[in-house]
Amino acid sequence: MNLDLIIVFFYSYILGSIPFGFVITRLFLKQDVRNIGSGNIGATNVLRTGSKFLAILTLLLDVAKGYFTVIVTTIYFNDFIYIASLICFIGHIYPVWLRFKGGKGVAAYLGILLGLSFSLSIIFIITWLIILFIFKYSSLSSILSSVLIFFYSLISNDFDLNSYLFVSVLVLIYTHKENIVRLRNRTENKIKF
Repeated sequence: MNLDLIIVFFYSYILGSIPFGFVITRLFLKQDVRNIGSGNIGATNVLRTGSKFLAILTLLLDVAKGYFTVIVTTIYFNDFIYIASLICFIGHIYPVWLRFKGGKGVAAYLGILLGLSFSLSIIFIITWLIILFIFKYSSLSSILSSVLIFFYSLISNDFDLNSYLFVSVLVLIYTHKENIVRLRNRTENKIKF
């Protein structure tokens, strides 16, 4: 096996699997975020602790690990940029440190997108905010925004980027399967501003 690919796989997964939401709530609140709200370690659930600061910090750090993975890979292993992106994304969702039970992947996805395409990341953010403002559901915002980004990316005719975004959309829909059921049953929790 290619040594470069092994290195890329290792650091991409390790970076992606850092459970910032879990670490931050333990450090600052002495709580396990998995015992709060949805039990997820992402920024939306950290917000349910009552601390907007910690939720924002979690979001920024989760975005940063995706972005940093793309930047490092672009500099040193550019041929494996989409593999690194996918491995980091999967690492966030299935972190080894928490018995492979992590976040939904949205913040890491955004960080990766930011590294791959600044314009697509801006479109994602704007779309996410508009949908959230209208419907008040973080999960719905994430699903619809990622789907839109995939279709929008098809304009670029970049097969590798399109393939990565397609797989990411499928994974994001899968990680939100319980949210989708709650949305359908109108029992999904809304975000309170």
